[in-house]
Parts: sequence; structure tokens; C-alpha cells
Amino acid sequence: MCGATGEVRLDGRTPDLAAVSAMAETLSPRGPDGAGAWSQGRVALGHRRLKIIDLSEAGAQPMVDSDLGLAIAWNGCIYNYQQLRDELRGHGYSFFSTSDTEVLLKAYHHWGDRFVDRLYGMFAFAIVERDSGRVLLGRDRLGIKPLYISEDAHRIRFASSLPALVAGGGVDTRIDPVALHHYLSFHSVVPPPLTILRGVKKVPPASLVAIEPDGRRTTTTYWTPDFTRHADRADWSEQDWEDAVLTALRRAVERRLVSDVPVGCLLSGGVDSSLIVGLLAEAGQTGLQTFSIGFESVNGVAGDEFKYSDIVAQRFGTDHHQIRIDTARMLPALDGAIGAMSEPMVSHDCVAFYLLSQEVAKYVKVVQSGQGADEVFAGYHWYPPMAEPGAASVEGSVASYRAAFFDRDPAALGGLVTPPYFADGDPSGRFVTEHFAREGAATGVDRALRLDTMVMLVDDPVKRVDNMTMAWGLEGRVPFLDHELVELAATCPPEYKTAQGGKGVLKEAARRVIPAEVIDRPKGYFPVPALTHLEGPYLDMVRDALSAPAAKERDLFRPEAVDRLLADPNGRLTPLRGNELWQMALLELWLQRHGITGPAA
Repeated sequence: MCGATGEVRLDGRTPDLAAVSAMAETLSPRGPDGAGAWSQGRVALGHRRLKIIDLSEAGAQPMVDSDLGLAIAWNGCIYNYQQLRDELRGHGYSFFSTSDTEVLLKAYHHWGDRFVDRLYGMFAFAIVERDSGRVLLGRDRLGIKPLYISEDAHRIRFASSLPALVAGGGVDTRIDPVALHHYLSFHSVVPPPLTILRGVKKVPPASLVAIEPDGRRTTTTYWTPDFTRHADRADWSEQDWEDAVLTALRRAVERRLVSDVPVGCLLSGGVDSSLIVGLLAEAGQTGLQTFSIGFESVNGVAGDEFKYSDIVAQRFGTDHHQIRIDTARMLPALDGAIGAMSEPMVSHDCVAFYLLSQEVAKYVKVVQSGQGADEVFAGYHWYPPMAEPGAASVEGSVASYRAAFFDRDPAALGGLVTPPYFADGDPSGRFVTEHFAREGAATGVDRALRLDTMVMLVDDPVKRVDNMTMAWGLEGRVPFLDHELVELAATCPPEYKTAQGGKGVLKEAARRVIPAEVIDRPKGYFPVPALTHLEGPYLDMVRDALSAPAAKERDLFRPEAVDRLLADPNGRLTPLRGNELWQMALLELWLQRHGITGPAA
């Protein structure tokens, strides 16, 4: 886990090393253990290192293999790197380090671009061919690791975060109207390649971007999960599916123990994180450090779920840490959490993850986490209605999904944003319709699960985990996004997943490992009571952001719409119970926090 950045010139000039250095410095929280830079010809790489595998300087980046004529800067972890290293040794390669970084270089040299098919892990990399100047950028199958790009006629830059590219200068920071439509309609999810800024794009998950010596650029999708039923599993019983899920998850958890430093686990007390803890204990982990967070109760809203996490910690004898956050820490932490966001994220979980990661990083550098189970195993409330007859067609699926997930329709959006920022038509509705219409998902539930797994999950929960953990130099690993587990779950009959209010097959498998009272409890979340109801200093912060000089200059939202929401700050909620005022204010807070000013034109 680290931060990587670089520049590829397209005009024959040498790279701007000052810009690469500025971008790398912005990434320093992601890699507090070391820094490096490399430049040759038209390419420069910068890197910040978090030491997890091969703690010696032999594993430092950017890594150059002079014999192969390759250089790399990347972010992530390859869980099967030891097996790949053994295989490559059999092909005649020798190694000067024990790092997974060197394995990537050798694997690319031996297998070419499709070496990614052999990787189990999370990654975003830039590999440079010294002699030709060819650059290959790549991102893991589920987009666990981020990779952003900005380009003009003279150069292409890339980085592990959007703010790093802004720090390099020369970025078009105007708001992208289509991205804004997604942000305000598609529950703050901006699908790739778009970001909220016109001048920054993100590499989609499971994609390779080749920048050829002549400047040509091609993007290839190397993996797509199949959400249809497989003939060889047609006779599987519900128990067969439970067996298969538990076996795949057990393997995913064990893979994510690869590390030269201790691995802990975030334990919310829900079924997902509890099951991971149980499987870690089953794998022989003793003295496992687990971490739960709780906040002060506000207006009768409970601020912690310690009673559930305690059950699991006691059952498996973990070294458990209850992290209690008093309200006084919340407001200052909000600024830090917004500063850590690569893109605007409205979820209150962000500040919880930010504060949790700050404390956890005092004990360990790597944690496993339960994100992804709801999207992979149908844990959300909008999945069962997708199985109704009315959602069988693509049009019916879109209507059902939209009713549950979308924050507002185009007409409501038109009453919220000023004309320069308004995107014509309905790009968010069109995006969902086109995604649902693709082959490989024949039912409403399958269509929704595919969209949420490949898009919503990537640009909401997964991005949240990456941004907030890496703000403190903490590596988060997500077993539920093991690509083999995702492939298995995608083929599972929807009715097994939507059973028991969601995640039925996972819950039944979990009964073999963890206490029933954790499984049969009401669905949990990171409770942040002070942010669920805007008042006091939090409302003041929102009001100040929306009335700041930068906001007035930008003129993003219609003044009458802002005044109406401020007059009743908690009166308008989206279908998913999001606060409309907070959604608008968070965008302004993010833009201001990252120094992005100016009007639309």
C-alpha cells in the first residue's frame, strides 16, 4: 500500500519533475515510510511507500529492473506473489528482493499485458518500458485501489488520488455537468471514467491503459463477472451454495494474511466483519487485534454497537480495542476526513472510518474489513423488489432501482443547480439503463447486483475505506472482494442471496462459524449521531460553506434552493435517507478544502 504518481510526455520534452514531486508529496499520508523518484526519457515516476512486504530498501519504489529494462510505481498488494515468484523462477528469472513489486515486473516481462489475469490482489500500477517508453497503467478487478489521470496535448499525468493531480498544476478544475448530475442523482456515485472535475478522469476497474511510444492510448477491460446461472451448478442445493461460499471466503481471508507486519481486523459487530474474525481465528490467528468504534449518543440515537462486537471478541479471544470518540473530536475530524477524500463522498461513515483509522494505525499497519458483502450477497433493501414481476424487464428493473436508489429526478435537479452546471437529458438514468441492458445478467436482481458491484461499490464503500485508511498510512484489505468469491456469488441464484432480508446464503454459512445473536440482529452501520441530524456547529459549518465567497463565485446552486433547505435543514431526505442539504454542502466543503475555485466557464 502506497501512493504512486507520474508523468508521460507526449511532446518530446522531459517530464516536469517539480510537478511529479508536488504530486508525490500530496500522497505522503498514503506512504509515510519512504519516498522515491525516477525519470528517464519521456517518463517520470514518483512514489510514497508504506512498508508491508519486504521491509528492506530492496523493496523501495520506484523499482527499476535494469536487466529487464523495466520500472514500476504502484499501490496495493499481490496476495499470491510468492506462488508467482516460484513459477517465474521456474522460467529462469532470479530475484534481488522478496517484494511483490519485483514479482509484478518479472510477470509483466514474461506474460505481457495479460499478466494481470494471474494476480490475486488489489493494485493500481504504472509499468514503464525503458527502451521503448511504453507505459502500461492498470487497476484491479474491483477497483479497490484508485488511479486518476489528467491529460492535455503535451502530457499525461496519473496519481493515486485526485488532489495529487490538482497539486501538480495545469488541471481543468471546472465542474463536469454530467458528473454533477450523477453526484446529485445517482446517490453521489460518479461512475468512471468521470470525476466531478472536467480535467480529471479515473481508470475504470479491471482496466489496462496502454500509452504507446507514438502517443496512442488504448483502454482494455480484462475482466467482467458473469451474473448468469452456470450449468455445472444447476443441481446445487442451498447447502451446496453455503459450502462453496464458506470455502471461497475462507480462502479469501487466508490470502489476505500475507504480510511482513501483523494483520488486524475492523470489527463492527455485524455479520460481515464478525465472520472475517471467526475465519481468522479458525485459520490459527492468535492474539488477533480487533477494533470497534463508538460515538456519544445524541437525542436518543445510540452511538455504538459494542454489545455485538464484544460478543465476537470474547468468543474468539481477540485482543479487542473499543475506541470511544467524544463529540468534541467530531467537528475537527470532519475537515480532516474531507481533506482525505479523493472525490466528494456524502456518507457519514467517512468520518467514522477516518477517526477509526487514526486510532487503529497506532497499533497495526494492516487490517481486514467487511466492506462489499452487501453488494456481493444482496444485503440492501432494494434487491428483493427487483425480483418482482414488474422488474423482470430492463425497463421495469430501471424503474424499481431508480425508485429506491436515486436521490432526485431531472426536474428536481433543474430546480437545484444553476444553468451552466445543468446537464441536458438524464445521463444518470441513461447510464443505469445501458448497464442493465448489457448481456450477462438476465434478472432484475442480477442487473442491480452487477451494477452495484462494479460501480456503486467501487465509488462509495470501497473508495471510502481506501481514502480514510490511507489518510493514516493504514492498509485496508477486503476479503469479500476477492475476485473468485465475487465470481462465485454472481452465479448464485438470487433467491438464495435475498433470503432472510438479504445475504441469506452468507448468513446460513456464517452460522457454522459465529454466534447466532450476531447474525440475527438488526442490520447495523457506523452510527454517527451528531451527523444524522444537522444542528449547532455542524449546521453552522454547512451554512458557512454554502455562503462562502468561493461558493458565491462558483454559483453552483440556486440561491432560493439553498435558502429553502437552510430554513428546514433536516426536512428533506432522499429515498435512502440522505440529507439533501448535507449532500450539497459536502460538495462545496470538498471543493473549498481542496482549493478549487472559480465559475463554471
